[in-house]
Amino acid sequence: MSDIPENIQLFDCEKVAQNRSRGRDLGPEHDFLRQEIADRLNDRLADINRRFKNILDIGGDFCRFTDRYDSKLVPAIPEVLDVTPNSFDLVVSNLSLHWVNDLPGIMVQANRALKPDGLFMAAMFGGETLHELGYSLLSAEAEITGGANQRVIPFADVRDLGSLLQRAGFALPVTDMDTITVTYDHPLKLMHELRGMGETNAMFSRPKSFLRRDVLLRACEIYQEKFGLPDGRIPATFQIMYMTGWHPHESQQKPLKPGSGKVNLADALKAGGPPKQKT
Repeated sequence: MSDIPENIQLFDCEKVAQNRSRGRDLGPEHDFLRQEIADRLNDRLADINRRFKNILDIGGDFCRFTDRYDSKLVPAIPEVLDVTPNSFDLVVSNLSLHWVNDLPGIMVQANRALKPDGLFMAAMFGGETLHELGYSLLSAEAEITGGANQRVIPFADVRDLGSLLQRAGFALPVTDMDTITVTYDHPLKLMHELRGMGETNAMFSRPKSFLRRDVLLRACEIYQEKFGLPDGRIPATFQIMYMTGWHPHESQQKPLKPGSGKVNLADALKAGGPPKQKT
């Protein structure tokens, strides 16, 4: 995100919705990654001692994988959340926010939608996602045509998420990351999987013509030559970034004010640590 100017419309929202609709027509077997991340988000929620009654599911790809929650779905990838402020206990999103043109803006709106002490939790693809495919397509097109088009979309950087949460007004922001590597028999199997996930290119700047056959075949060769595994399969990296933040509330833990410490740091270092309390 740091190298993408704000207020630039990168993604065609109608094309995103069209891709997702066509992907679901290919069958639920392509939803394995969203199912896996929904399970991981569920595990994180289970660690929080709270019952979430009113849930806003941005993108509609969390609650459909579980029967634990009632929710208001926002099944499209929205630019505007048309919801009542201060009305949800939980706002959640599962692998949808990477298609939002104004990510800081949608996070501000998510915060406004939450009740005081409500929770925002989201998972989205990070910058290392599909780097093997992106490299192979760019290299093949440059080699054969002398030019290249960006056919794998830019993803956010995990280093930016904490500041985005703070800018959106969330308290107690936390970010972390998983890397999932999936292997396929052939690069074309990966591309078919991405089509089934609805994750094909929906940038406004995307090429309007199909990828030339010779370029596609060369891209597959490069993928296998550079990234192929000893057993002949090819890996595909999916970097998953998680964001958690709370709508501010007076009951939440707050950082100490500067100068409020009871132990002088220089004295503590000289003594080998802070003084121990007697028990």
